[in-house]
Amino acid sequence: MDGEDETGDGGCLCGAVRYKLHAQPFNAGYCHCSLCRHSSGAPVLVFASVLRKDFEFLRGIPRRHRSSPQAERLFCGDCGTQLCMLLEHEPDTVDFAVATLDDAAAVPPRFHIWHGSRLGWFDTADALPRHPAGRPD
Repeated sequence: MDGEDETGDGGCLCGAVRYKLHAQPFNAGYCHCSLCRHSSGAPVLVFASVLRKDFEFLRGIPRRHRSSPQAERLFCGDCGTQLCMLLEHEPDTVDFAVATLDDAAAVPPRFHIWHGSRLGWFDTADALPRHPAGRPD
């Protein structure tokens, strides 16, 4: 991803909400927790992080839902696409859903978290580190 291409742009299914990343994402990984599964409707959610100052909404205002005491999820109020999550314990970052990028292939996952909570019938064919709970600090 560099400043010359569009891989840092993303948005929801219907196009009502669009965003731009102004920096290279970091901490890209799979999350297997039950909250991510329920909020995405998928067996796993791939996310990555950027500093809040490097995440800009270009169009639309996402709706917000407090999914736990520690997290607020932002999503399109029209089509329901989950766009990102704000974590209380990481106030300077935004975790965004990698699949909402126009070029999601540019940000591959590097690890799994909450692997101990994964669905028994789902796994990925990779050799990435698998953490039973959250990211180790």
